Amino acid sequence: MEAPHSIIQARVDEKGRLKLPAEFVEYLKKSGVDKVFITTVDLELARIYPMNVWKSNENLFSNAGDLAELAEDVAYIAKYFGGDSEIDAQGRVLVPAELRRRMRLESQPVWLDCYHGRINVAGKAVHEARFHRAMAGLGEKVKTLEKKGFK
Repeated sequence: MEAPHSIIQARVDEKGRLKLPAEFVEYLKKSGVDKVFITTVDLELARIYPMNVWKSNENLFSNAGDLAELAEDVAYIAKYFGGDSEIDAQGRVLVPAELRRRMRLESQPVWLDCYHGRINVAGKAVHEARFHRAMAGLGEKVKTLEKKGFK
């Protein structure tokens, strides 16, 4: 099953539940995902990881070798802000309380996109900053990529 290609707006309700758009629910269900780990590692984006993807990250942390201290720090932050969530019958997941408070996601619109096997969740300020950065010099960006084969 292919991941959704769009950035789609959603909302975190007053109880901290994120109603996933239908395309995302379908993608997760067809991929056999009914439980996710929701966290942040940068306080910019919340990340919704299917459990198999999160377990891959945990394996990376456990086998980080000379990056063990760095991995331990990232894992600590992910665990501090993170929590497991089932996808309920209405396609909602519960965003951990500390994560939604710190990132100001309560009762707010958010923007979702799939990236590297996870779903990114951007709040309004982050979404707007990313959008404005992407729009700056867009014509030149497209021309540069066309020279590299973008169609």
